[in-house]
Amino acid sequence: MIPAAAAHPFRALGVRNFRLFALGQVVSVAGTWMSVVAQDWLVLELTGNSATALGTVTALQFTPVLLCTLYGGKLADRHDKRTLLTAANLASGLLALLLAVLVLSGGVSLAHINLFALGLGLVNSVEVPTRMAFVSELVGPELLPNASALSAAYFSVARVAGPAVAGLLITVAGTGWVLLLNGLSYAATVLALRRMRPDELHRGAEPAGRARVADGLRYVRSRPDLVVPLALVAGVGLFGLNFQLTLPLLAKTVFHADAASFGLLTTAFAAGSLAAAFLTTARRTRPSARLVTGAALVFACLETATGWAPGYAAAVVLLFLTGGASIYFAQAANHRVQLGSDSRFRGRVLALYTLILQGSTPLGALLVARIGAEWGARACFVAGGLASLLVGLAALCLRAGRSGPEPPEHDAGEDPPVPGTRRAAGGRRT
Repeated sequence: MIPAAAAHPFRALGVRNFRLFALGQVVSVAGTWMSVVAQDWLVLELTGNSATALGTVTALQFTPVLLCTLYGGKLADRHDKRTLLTAANLASGLLALLLAVLVLSGGVSLAHINLFALGLGLVNSVEVPTRMAFVSELVGPELLPNASALSAAYFSVARVAGPAVAGLLITVAGTGWVLLLNGLSYAATVLALRRMRPDELHRGAEPAGRARVADGLRYVRSRPDLVVPLALVAGVGLFGLNFQLTLPLLAKTVFHADAASFGLLTTAFAAGSLAAAFLTTARRTRPSARLVTGAALVFACLETATGWAPGYAAAVVLLFLTGGASIYFAQAANHRVQLGSDSRFRGRVLALYTLILQGSTPLGALLVARIGAEWGARACFVAGGLASLLVGLAALCLRAGRSGPEPPEHDAGEDPPVPGTRRAAGGRRT
C-alpha cells in the first residue's frame, strides 16, 4: 500500500499563494544559476584560471551573510515578509542588470565583479532567512515539510536548467547576455509576490515587544536538539559545501572542459539534488537526529570519492550522487530545525541556520582556494569530504553520549513556553 504522503508529493502546490511563489522562484533561481556559471567563467577568463580570484569573489558574496544574516532574521520576525522579499528581489535585479551592462559594454573588471558580489551578498543576508520563514506562512505547519521539499525541488530544477542553458549561451553569445537574462528573471518573483492574497497567509503570533537577535540566540541555546544539527551544518558547510568554487576548478583544470562541458558537470550535480528533493516530499514529520547525521556521513563519503574520479564520465556520475546527498542532508537539517522551532522565533532561528550554512562559505572558500592552489582541484574534494566525515563522526559520538526522548514538533499546536518567560493568567506569556 502506498503511503498517503508518497501518493501526493505535490500537495502543497494546491495552495494558490505557494503555487505562485514556486513559479516565480523557478524562473528567478534559474536565472541566478545561469549567472553563477557566467560569473565564475568570467572570473576565470579575466584572471587566467586563478583559484584565488574565484575564491575571493565567492568569499565576498557570502561575507555579508556571515555579518548581517542575524539582523535579516530580526527584520523577518518584525516586518511583513512579502514586502521584504519584494524589495530584496528588486534590489538583486538592479544589481544584476548593472553588471550585465558593464560586461556587454566591455568595461567590466575583476574589481567590478567583486563589488557586485558584495552587494548581492548584502541583499541575500535579508532575502534568504525571510524567504525560508515565508514558506511556513504560505502553507501552514501541516504542509510545511512538503512545501520545503518542493522548494528544494524547484531550486534543483533551476540548477539543472540554469547551468545547462548558461553553458550554451556563453558559447554562442557570451557572458553578458546571460547576466542580462538573470537581471530580468527577478521580475517573475516580484510579480508572483504582488499577486498573492495576503488574507490567505498563515501568520503566526506576533513577537512580544521588539524582536531581538539576542532573544533568538538565547532560545536556540536552550534547545540542544537544535544546537547539534546546527553545529553539524556548520562543519559540513565549512569544509564540504564549496561547490561554487570547486566545480569550475574541476572542469577547467582537471578535465580541461569548455563552457558547455562545465555546464554538464554542474547540471549533473543539480540533477542529483533534484532527485533527492523529490524524495523528501514524502516527509511529514520532523526527521530524527540519526537521519541528519547519517545523511552527512553519506555525503562526506561521496564527495571524497568525487575527488578520486578517474575520468569525466565517472565525475558526472559521482557529482550526481554527491548533489543528491548534499540536498538530502540540508533538507533533513532544515526540517529538524524548522519543525522544532517556536513560530515567533522562526525568522531568527532560520537566520542562524542560514548564517551557519552560507556564512561559513567565505572561510571555506578561502581555505579550499588555498588547497586548490597548492595541490589542485581534486584535493579540494578529498579534503572537504574527509573533513565533513570527521564532523559527522563527531556528531555521531556526541549523540551516542546523549539519551532522552525526542522533543515534540512545535507547530502542531500552541507554541511552547520560551525559556525565561512565565505564563500569565489566560495563557498569555510575559
